[in-house]
Amino acid sequence: MELANKLKALSQKITTLRDQIETEEATKTAFVLPFIDLLGYDIFNPTEVIPEFTADIGLKKGEKVDYAIMENSVPILIIECKHWKEDLNTHNSQLFRYFHTSKSRFALLTNGIEYKFFTDLEATNKMDEKPFLEFDITKLKEPTINEIVKFHKTKFDIDQIVNNASSLKYSKEIKKIFSSQLIDPENDFIRFFTSRVYSGRQTEKVLEQFKELVSKSINQFISERVNDRLQNALNKEEEKMVEEQKESEPKSESKIVTTEEEMEAYRIVKAILRRKIPLTRIAFRDTQSYFGILLDDNNRKPLCRLHLNGKTKYIGLFDVNKKEVRERIESIDDIYKLDTLLLRTVDYYEESEVEKVN
Repeated sequence: MELANKLKALSQKITTLRDQIETEEATKTAFVLPFIDLLGYDIFNPTEVIPEFTADIGLKKGEKVDYAIMENSVPILIIECKHWKEDLNTHNSQLFRYFHTSKSRFALLTNGIEYKFFTDLEATNKMDEKPFLEFDITKLKEPTINEIVKFHKTKFDIDQIVNNASSLKYSKEIKKIFSSQLIDPENDFIRFFTSRVYSGRQTEKVLEQFKELVSKSINQFISERVNDRLQNALNKEEEKMVEEQKESEPKSESKIVTTEEEMEAYRIVKAILRRKIPLTRIAFRDTQSYFGILLDDNNRKPLCRLHLNGKTKYIGLFDVNKKEVRERIESIDDIYKLDTLLLRTVDYYEESEVEKVN
């Protein structure tokens, strides 16, 4: 994904330069404008990205927000920037005022490293107190990148982002709550589990005893799940490496060589057996030890075996119990003399099939 690669490049740049950035303006130039640019907006086009966008607040005129991204002369995202060392939590109220006076549904508060995206889920045209999307650009994960993509110029869809913002916001808050409960669980959280495993009265003493147990059990469960997933991933990676290694290894040449004499003998056997069965039911499998001829290409239905590669030539025929009986031959033409025995082998299998049906 092109955007993911650009984000990684910007992340590396920020990590390298951050200690050299001394002012808010330098933060905007080095960190924020490149972020806007990788979202597909032309930072040199004042009709698309307006710096110092006017956001008059009541009687206070000339109030400006750092940037506004425009679409059809209407702001779709207002951006307030701070120095990269500043704590963004102290600047929400300023952006809150700007949001109220603009027509934008989205606001971004950033110091070039931390990014907080806001909208108006709780009350129309009133910026929510908590962001629906929040991330550190130096610690990006794939799910977050997928959300950033939605703000790209080619993907931007107000309704889609707003609809998704609700689940993002509350999911993030639920994760925070769960994380805090794992560290220091509250009594209500402890009661939820205790009531399902303990039948006695849940006194303060009992809850205190279960507090450590609940925390320990859940953390252990999460750890086991993570380890299981890691192990599965490692196993799959190992299997992949083994397969790749096998593919890269030069394939050894087969030691099985099917001779013209064996094929000629095969054709003789087929000529004999076609008196009773279709040629399509006769197959062969060559091995290092013998040349096998089978009924229905089934190893359990051997018709005969040709031993032609030694000084002495044999044909192995099979009785009713599938026991091989070798007959010596001087040449493959002698196979014609054994036609009765070959045809009888076919009868054994045919009679066996009839018995199964009956």
